[in-house]
Amino acid sequence: MALTPSTMLPLGTPAPEFRLRDVNTSKMVSLDDFKTSPALLIMFICNHCPYVKHVRAGLADLTNEYLSRGVGIVGISSNDVATHPDDGPEKMVEEAIQAGYRFPYLFDETQQVAHAYHAACTPDFFLFDGEQKLAYRGQLDDSRPGNGIPVTGKDLRQAIEAVLAHQPIPAEQRPSIGCNIKWKAGNEPAYFAKN
Repeated sequence: MALTPSTMLPLGTPAPEFRLRDVNTSKMVSLDDFKTSPALLIMFICNHCPYVKHVRAGLADLTNEYLSRGVGIVGISSNDVATHPDDGPEKMVEEAIQAGYRFPYLFDETQQVAHAYHAACTPDFFLFDGEQKLAYRGQLDDSRPGNGIPVTGKDLRQAIEAVLAHQPIPAEQRPSIGCNIKWKAGNEPAYFAKN
C-alpha cells in the first residue's frame, strides 16, 4: 500500500469544471449544479482503499449532516478499474448503499477530473466556498488505520463551518494521506510522484 499525501492545490484556485455520471441515479452531475451552494466539498474516494474504509462511517455521518445544511457534496472515484475492478460503477452503487452515502457518487473513467483537481490519494478532500474558490484541502482529521485516534472529521468540519460562517480558514492545513489514485498506464500526471 503506497502512502501518498495530497498535492495541496493552492488556496483560492477556482473549482475545475467537471461533468460526470452519478452511478446511483445515472444522471450527469456538473460543477454548475452547485453554483448556488454556500460551500462545495469534492472528495476523491474509492471502495477498496483501507484509508477510505477506515473513515467511511464518519464520512457518511459528516456528509449527511452537511447535505441537510445545503452544502454541495460529491464523491468521485477515479481509479483504473482494469487493475482495480472493485472500484467500478456497479461496486460503487453497492458501496454507497452499504456505507450510507447520500451524495452523488461519480465515476471519473478518463481520470481527467482527478488530473484537473491534482488529486493524488484516497481520500483527498477539496472544499470550495460560495464563489467556488478553494478554501481548504487536506485531511479529514488525525485518525489513520491503526493509530487508535477516533474518526471525528474535526479538521474538515472546522473548515466547512468557517466557510458557512464566512470566516477565514488558516492557510496552514495538513494534507490528507491515503492510497495513491490508481492511474491508467501512461496516464499518471506530472504532478504525481510515486512513493
